[in-house]
Amino acid sequence: MSDTQFDYIIIGGGTAGALLCNRLSASGRYRVLLVEAGRKDDYHWIHIPVGYLYCIGNPRTDWLYHTEPDAGLNGRTLRYPRGKTLGGCSSINGMIYMRGQSRDYDQWAQLTGEDEWRWEHCVPDFKQHEDHYKLDSASLAPDKRQGPISSEFSQLHGHGGEWRVEKQRLRWDVLDAFSAAAQEAGIPATDDFNRGDNEGVGYFEVNQRSGMKLAAWGKMSSRRVSWRMSSSTGVRARMATSPTTVSLSASTTLNGPTGLRRMLSWMHASSQVRRPRSSASQSPSSPNSRSTSARARASAVG
Repeated sequence: MSDTQFDYIIIGGGTAGALLCNRLSASGRYRVLLVEAGRKDDYHWIHIPVGYLYCIGNPRTDWLYHTEPDAGLNGRTLRYPRGKTLGGCSSINGMIYMRGQSRDYDQWAQLTGEDEWRWEHCVPDFKQHEDHYKLDSASLAPDKRQGPISSEFSQLHGHGGEWRVEKQRLRWDVLDAFSAAAQEAGIPATDDFNRGDNEGVGYFEVNQRSGMKLAAWGKMSSRRVSWRMSSSTGVRARMATSPTTVSLSASTTLNGPTGLRRMLSWMHASSQVRRPRSSASQSPSSPNSRSTSARARASAVG
């Protein structure tokens, strides 16, 4: 199979696209192409926890969407941040790990008639993508473990997945005082808001590793040879299918030849970048427009 042939083409390198790319390429059986319209996640604020303040509302990392005017807001619109970089919204959000209420999932199952939406059916998926810090010690020798892990916790949380979950390092006296006051008022203390019941007061757990922000893209193996990535601001992609193949055409006019090189650089596990092929066609109507095609055997497209 050539450098422009893939088993799967994933359009969008956000939270879901990055995870899907990781899963599909893990065995080495399939070649996967991940196409992302935003830039690489090499902006330093993406990896610093407080950096979400500088990523949201920044055209480098945010699509800058706004809601429609709402009568209930006196005609105002609201900012609707969406990540425009590898990792998508997981690269620009506030890092809070929150699954939500179990009753919401059960209601979705009831409304849609799809039983797979029920909470107990979604928990295994949460566990598969989770890498919870409290379960780190489960793989250590008994004399090196930090403390016992309850069976209830192990039934609800996973280890070794793409999504790292850790205790946040932040602690403020005013937050501790608020927590104490809430408990005096009858609100129970909790250190786990992901059991399906969000009642309680305490600190949120966060998607960080050793104090650094961890986006969905962070789990991808830098030495894996079965996937390629193309990222370039301004990419427009078109797909055409036949019974046996899928053809992807991607073009950019943002940076002319520079944009073309960025888009065509299928990144190798060894961090080597291949030069674009000289046969890339040039649009007669614009000297700065380039396009190329990647063909994939059509078993599925993500």
